[in-house]
Amino acid sequence: MSWEAELEELRQREALAEQMGGPDKVARQHGRGKMDARARLAALVDEGSFREIGKIAGKGSYDEEGNLQSILPAPFLFGKATIHGRPVVATADDFTIRGGAADAGI
Repeated sequence: MSWEAELEELRQREALAEQMGGPDKVARQHGRGKMDARARLAALVDEGSFREIGKIAGKGSYDEEGNLQSILPAPFLFGKATIHGRPVVATADDFTIRGGAADAGI
């Protein structure tokens, strides 16, 4: 038995989640002079240290054959990282998915 199809869907979910609310909403955030959630976290923590937890969580949309078409990622980024070498948990609300919602992780 092969798990390749399931693993491919997980990889696809991860790639879609990295797009956050989509190119238009990310561009709008940047156009307002604001960093997106991933950029804010990257600026906060030591370079390359952020390990996201729950990246593939979200609401998926599937076609008639059950193939993943799109995903609305969770509006809350959460993970482990380091700041000046010290271990931390870092979070950020993604306003490209749910604008103005500081309660997105609740």
